[in-house]
Amino acid sequence: MSLRSLFPLVAGAAACALAGAAPAAPLESMPSSPAFKMGVNKGETGAPEPTLIGARPIEVKVPAGAGGEKAAEKGLGKGAGKGLEKSAEKSAEKADGPEAKSGDRKAADAKPGDKAGEAPASADPMDLLRQKLADKLGATPTADGKFGMRVSNRGESGENVVTAVRPGAAAASGGHRAPAHRAPAAPGGAGNALLPTRWDYGGAAGPQSWGKLQSEFSTCANGSRQSPIDIHGGIAVDLEPIRFDYRPSAFSVVDNGHTVQVNVEPGNAITITGRRYELVQFHFHRPSEERIEGRQYDMVAHLVHKDVDGRLAVVAVLLDRGSAQAIVQTVWNNLPLEKGDEVKGGSRIDLSELLPEDRRYYTYMGSLTTPPCSEGVLWMVMKQPVPISPEQVAIFAHLYPMNARPLQQAGGRLIKESN
Repeated sequence: MSLRSLFPLVAGAAACALAGAAPAAPLESMPSSPAFKMGVNKGETGAPEPTLIGARPIEVKVPAGAGGEKAAEKGLGKGAGKGLEKSAEKSAEKADGPEAKSGDRKAADAKPGDKAGEAPASADPMDLLRQKLADKLGATPTADGKFGMRVSNRGESGENVVTAVRPGAAAASGGHRAPAHRAPAAPGGAGNALLPTRWDYGGAAGPQSWGKLQSEFSTCANGSRQSPIDIHGGIAVDLEPIRFDYRPSAFSVVDNGHTVQVNVEPGNAITITGRRYELVQFHFHRPSEERIEGRQYDMVAHLVHKDVDGRLAVVAVLLDRGSAQAIVQTVWNNLPLEKGDEVKGGSRIDLSELLPEDRRYYTYMGSLTTPPCSEGVLWMVMKQPVPISPEQVAIFAHLYPMNARPLQQAGGRLIKESN
């Protein structure tokens, strides 16, 4: 919307007020968008004057009019409709004309801390708009002054997640490598390398700091039902069997910077307590995040499911050193060469082959084990581990020697297990 297209709106609002129409909502309550925002300043009369933030301002002066103090309080007087329109046109001509003066743009260009009468440090309104958008999205400036963002393929919740990133290369724990590939180059530019995400399994961005890295991660520090836990003291009952509806499916493999994740086509699901959860993806941790009576296993596979209401259910399959596992080997055969790349599998996989023969399980309510650590997740940990060969463990360890969150307090949660 151009500035000139606003003039009829401003004049019309003034005319309605003069005609006795019901007053519009105050400017302070008007909604804003990243592209357009209204600000309210006090004019010489003490009345509110609307200005555009992030663009050239429309200067609106309030005439004294015959209404005296009341007109000043309302920001309108006799003949205000014409006065507003003429003042807006005059201001736009100044702002849009080739001889526009810096004083005509100071409302848009001024920065916090600029003194009256002094030229602002930056006179480009688009810089102000970019900064506002960056602040809203949580982006941070890179070394070249631009703003960096990273889009991860899918988090544990199964959704595409936009994660703010920080400039510079963070130290990775063990063999954790920073992304080496580059984002597509922007027109006329050289492109920026993808930067490390804001959380990790070691160092300053490790699990002890997740809750402080950004407000969306606060549950990682403040939650009362966090995962993983050491599973012990469960109540043995006749738990309802999990109904697995898995079938041969197409898949793709992505190294998302924190684990190896497998995205599976729709059509796979589990049913538990009368609710159906569709499989979204599965991924791996080394060593196992869950412990059973204090015992930790070589690895674990987390199969993440979601129902129609967005509730999550995770089936954890413990992987213990032994013979080779066919599904795991199929995934390793399709590992991408670069972090962030997604490789489509050349065959189909049937996840029922990853499950143990004994389908008994432990269950409790917990959370995602990675940021944002959302709670309300139904956990089902299979009691019988599945064998995986030492060579298969070594392949994953080459990429991620350790990507397991430390144990969290059980906090008196009820744990049930199948008889």
